[in-house]
Amino acid sequence: VVINTFTELEQVYLNHLKKELGHERAFAVGPVLPIQTGSISTKPEERGGNSTVSRHDIMEWLDARDKGSVVYVCFGSRTFLTSSQMEVLTRALEISGVNFVLSVRVPEKGHVAKEHGTVPRGFSDRVKGRGFVIEGWAPQLVILSHRAVGAFVSHCGWNSVVEGLISGVAMLTWPMGADQYTNAKLLVDELGVAVRAAEGEKVIPEASELGKRIEEALGRTKERVKAEMLRDDALLAIGNGGSSQRELDALVKLLSEVQRVESTS
Repeated sequence: VVINTFTELEQVYLNHLKKELGHERAFAVGPVLPIQTGSISTKPEERGGNSTVSRHDIMEWLDARDKGSVVYVCFGSRTFLTSSQMEVLTRALEISGVNFVLSVRVPEKGHVAKEHGTVPRGFSDRVKGRGFVIEGWAPQLVILSHRAVGAFVSHCGWNSVVEGLISGVAMLTWPMGADQYTNAKLLVDELGVAVRAAEGEKVIPEASELGKRIEEALGRTKERVKAEMLRDDALLAIGNGGSSQRELDALVKLLSEVQRVESTS
């Protein structure tokens, strides 16, 4: 079993997994991300699909903001917000008064028919100057690793969790399904790097309440400090001699031995 995590993040769960499996062949080799020399690579924006904006435009906008003054809001590449969720979220961002980058998946015709939410007409104009809206693919690692970004509103898909942790930002959780609820619990209750924003379709806060949580996210020193500590642990894990590097070496060695045995049998 090969997992995109690192020992310092989930030691107790990795130990339990090995116990349940009855062997030690569970390898934590993460974060599996395009990282170079202790910082985010300049290339992750090349991944993914189409977007309504260019990387240059996003970077130019972020470069003009103060350190830790921007909230990044994204629910992943597969999650659609409902009309009611989108309405509450956009209203909350207006109320919050903070600088933000909002990335939303663009519904196709079939999705619109199913009441998947779209950015309200006029929203971009109303938040012009402090809000940057991306419809389609967003270069998430590039955005999260920018000095201006201090908080991340996320659906808590595991890829987003790992990218948030490696960027050292405080997080606001809004899980929508599957393992996202468990991931949110890990972030909030066990790691202490996040606070709850909302949960699923049924537990949606009032726009004013969510706006307040978004505003407060940038000032959450305790969560930010813990997030930065985990970021440092993650970078050490994938560095030379780190826990994930050792796990990867052990995996390669095991696979090499299996191949050698098979070739001589």
